[in-house]
Amino acid sequence: MRADAGRAEDQNTRQRVSRSILVDGPSTAAALAERLDLTPAAVRRHLDQLVEDGAVEAREPRSSGHKGRGRPAKVFALTERGREGFDQQYDDLAAEALRFLAESAGEEGLRAFARKRADFIREGFARLSTTQPELSPAQVLAQVFTEAGYVATVRGLPVQGGPVVGEQLCQQHCPVSHVAHEFPQLCEAETAAISEVLGTHVQRLATIAHGDGVCTTCIPSTSNTGSNTERKQVTV
Repeated sequence: MRADAGRAEDQNTRQRVSRSILVDGPSTAAALAERLDLTPAAVRRHLDQLVEDGAVEAREPRSSGHKGRGRPAKVFALTERGREGFDQQYDDLAAEALRFLAESAGEEGLRAFARKRADFIREGFARLSTTQPELSPAQVLAQVFTEAGYVATVRGLPVQGGPVVGEQLCQQHCPVSHVAHEFPQLCEAETAAISEVLGTHVQRLATIAHGDGVCTTCIPSTSNTGSNTERKQVTV
């Protein structure tokens, strides 16, 4: 019984580690240990198992002006297998349906479907902008996407050594990433809907569907993007 309890506890802790990476994006072992109140040694043990299981992969950190001794710590990101445990079901059926739609209705039919699906952004933005006027437009979008299963946050977008000049919408999870890899029209329609509700051009810098650890959308600071861009990070 004790062995079974130990295995269950280990599994629960690995699920916490995976969930933390899902919510906060690719993370170092030290950052995970701090967030989860675990020892670095314990986190590394669970990360080793998750890597062995194919749920997590170690990546070299992106250049960030590291000047300390030694190499910067690796970051750990969820793989496609690791994401499968977070509400990514019916992907094969959805992809098959979209293939049929593309064959029967052509490219325009596929784009019309993608635009229709993106209505959740337009409708959610209109609703939350009215009911929660204290949120900036980017924060409203983060909540809209989170309600749809994307686990979204907002971060300030500073110029190096300067003030915050905009915001970055970060989606740590994408419930349609497997399908969007084959059908990028889904991502394009979402980006167009974001631009539409904000009344300004936005740019997607990365997408989970194309292998990045997180979907990020750059939202420039304009009169339409609210006055709360100074907030460094907001989770909704």
